Amino acid sequence: MKLILLQKVTNLGVLGDLVDVKPGYGRNFLVPTGKAVPATAANTAEFEAKRADYEAKAASVHAEAEGRKAALEGKSVTIAANASTEGKLYGSVGPRDIAEAFTKAGLPIEKSEVILGEGAFRNVGEFEVVIHLHADVETTVQVVVVAEA
Repeated sequence: MKLILLQKVTNLGVLGDLVDVKPGYGRNFLVPTGKAVPATAANTAEFEAKRADYEAKAASVHAEAEGRKAALEGKSVTIAANASTEGKLYGSVGPRDIAEAFTKAGLPIEKSEVILGEGAFRNVGEFEVVIHLHADVETTVQVVVVAEA
């Protein structure tokens, strides 16, 4: 399936690229989320006519992500969880818990922006978490998991 990208997509291409993807990826993810349009003659002509608008929108989204990165850098959040005396959690702390904790702290983050490379946290301690704000913008924050009193 040939598509024209309307924004940068990680590991695929940048704005305006003509890409060939599997039909399911294009039909179920790229087109419905507005990241791409089918590469028809009409869509190609429409894209070229609106290219400046798409580039301006992409620049504003990138600038907004950079602003969020500046606000998040060096920040830390503490999450209290039910734990045993040895420090093992009775559950786990995942992306949803981390996103909710930062949102309560006044720094809104979506669950999908939290990247946990080794899975959810199952022990008490301090952890570095990558926050993926944009295809080009990532930052690292500190998450402290403590046992509930």
